[in-house]
Amino acid sequence: MPVITEGMNLGDLLKYEAPNLYSRDQATVLAGQNLALGAVVGIVSATGKVKALDPAATDGSQTAAGILLQPVDATAGDRDDGILLARHAIVADHALVWPAGITNAEKAAAVAQLKAIGILVRKGV
Repeated sequence: MPVITEGMNLGDLLKYEAPNLYSRDQATVLAGQNLALGAVVGIVSATGKVKALDPAATDGSQTAAGILLQPVDATAGDRDDGILLARHAIVADHALVWPAGITNAEKAAAVAQLKAIGILVRKGV
């Protein structure tokens, strides 16, 4: 019998959100990216578009501003159908998608930034 491997789904990531879609915002994902469910993102100050968190950036994306609630393939151009978890929520740490090469200190700083906007990252949930 073949083994079936299921990827992460929204239930693996999102453990609590406020009612009536209060926790969510619609977001435009900047072109040139293919972001997964659970990607921690920042907002580019000049455009208001989201892109993968980049702790070394100086364009606004160095600050964690939310988490994508669905995968978004914007490799061919900007996509305005991103769903961003932006406030008042609890997520599971194991389901977050971090940029390659992020250090533990940078990850801790991003978790603190998420906490500041009301997104709590919990271990083991």
